[in-house]
Amino acid sequence: CPSALDHFLKSKIQSVYKPAQGFFRDILHSEYRAATDVYALMFLTDVIDFIIIVFGFWAFGKHSAAADIASTLSEDQVPEAFLVMLLIQFSTMIIDRALYLRKAVMGKLIFQVILVFGIHLWMFFILPAVTERMFNQNFVAQLWYFVKCIYFGLSAYQIRCGYPTRILGNFLTKKYNHLNLFLFQGFRLVPFLVELRAVMDWVWTDTTLSLSNWMCVEDIYANIFIIKCSRETEKKYPQPKGQKKKKIVKYGMGGLIIFFLICIIWFPLLFISLVRSVVGVVNHPIDVTVTVKLGGYEPLFTMSVQQQYIKPFSEDEYDQLTKEFEDNAVAMQFIILYSYEDIVTAMIEGSSGSVWRISPPSRQEVIKELLGPVDLTLRLLVPSMFPKYIRAPNGAEAKPVGQLHEAGYMDITLSLNSSGNQEWWDIAIANCDSSQCGVLPMVIFSDKVSPPSLGFLAGYGIMGLYVSVVLVIGKFVRGFFSEISHSIMFEELPCVDRILKLCTDIFLVRETGELELEEELYSKLIFLYRSPETMIKWTRDIISQHRDGQ
Repeated sequence: CPSALDHFLKSKIQSVYKPAQGFFRDILHSEYRAATDVYALMFLTDVIDFIIIVFGFWAFGKHSAAADIASTLSEDQVPEAFLVMLLIQFSTMIIDRALYLRKAVMGKLIFQVILVFGIHLWMFFILPAVTERMFNQNFVAQLWYFVKCIYFGLSAYQIRCGYPTRILGNFLTKKYNHLNLFLFQGFRLVPFLVELRAVMDWVWTDTTLSLSNWMCVEDIYANIFIIKCSRETEKKYPQPKGQKKKKIVKYGMGGLIIFFLICIIWFPLLFISLVRSVVGVVNHPIDVTVTVKLGGYEPLFTMSVQQQYIKPFSEDEYDQLTKEFEDNAVAMQFIILYSYEDIVTAMIEGSSGSVWRISPPSRQEVIKELLGPVDLTLRLLVPSMFPKYIRAPNGAEAKPVGQLHEAGYMDITLSLNSSGNQEWWDIAIANCDSSQCGVLPMVIFSDKVSPPSLGFLAGYGIMGLYVSVVLVIGKFVRGFFSEISHSIMFEELPCVDRILKLCTDIFLVRETGELELEEELYSKLIFLYRSPETMIKWTRDIISQHRDGQ
């Protein structure tokens, strides 16, 4: 009957609904759960997944199995799939931070469910269809999924225990040791990370402070933490009064700084030299073109040779070349910059590869000028001058090797040949009796080129590296050695415990919702930094404080 059927359906629905309702109620409204904070570990797993996407992008595309994302970006190309993956990964990190600051357990639960279903759908169904590779054959995808599973486990633990009721400061500032100090300094060096974190915290945290005031508190807290770490180090390794610094400290710290500065100063010269001599790639020409022009008229001679007529130098030919110029110090200074692998010989055919096309009036003008007393300019382009020894072009044109000038230039003869209505020019070595007179040998010195991985630096050249690298780093280093006197009253503080506690109190009253007290404590902090006398009283060491009390 209908009533029995309705009763049966209701009982089935309740058998599924009530356990699910109880499950979510126990998660969101547990009476005995202890709040925990594993956001730092979740953020770390997200960063690892972000790095895997950047360096293993080739595993997430169909036609990118051999793609190098660094070379792709250097060519000003951004794959759309790569950009979408990075934006989604970055967006999830932003959403996770917002939920953490708002302590929204329900929002985190919904976000967790969406991620679990979405990532598994993409990883096991969409990605194999796109890449045409099964999941068990894609190691990078397996690694990304493994790290994401760790994130899911941490997120589930965070949901089960609930967010902490108080979020005070940066998780790296909980202890005052060298490890926390170095990690915190590294965190501050990442571009835009400090600013992005501070703005997000301001947006999703209840506060009466303006954004500039919030940034001021964050900066003060960061500087006080660094000073506190320094004072703790001084307590662990005290320096007896009146004793000079130990040599291990001076040579350890000072020696490293000197070595670092020297490396920066000489970096461009060393880098270009190493790229050229050690890691440089041989760059043989694949095409050589010779053009002969008379004044402003049509070219007389044009000939190109390709790889089959370009012969690499042998060791014996290199030894013969060095013996020929061993008495010429200037020439040898140039030759020893190259090995036999960098030199080739191009055999230029003496007959022009194109006919001489000139109008009859221009032809008469050429004859008239050749017979007249006016000098004509004869230009031989390779695409520049035509000596025997040339240096391969780094820019627009090849250049003759001036150091090899005496033996480098050859006397040649130009002769006009015709067949029917067609005319062409031949070039031959003058006063030559051998069968090779009609072939012009050209020795080409080619500079090594930097490998693709270093091309972005080598492309600047020596002066470019000095301007873009050395001067920029020099200005950054100068900040550590100049204008120190301007920050004495803010950094030379014997005891910063009171200021550190004041900053912590600001964080604490903000979390408890006492926003009026937050504003009062902030005003007190600003007054402290405006009053040098009060700052001195607040930052005296314990011994001085007891002496003043007596």
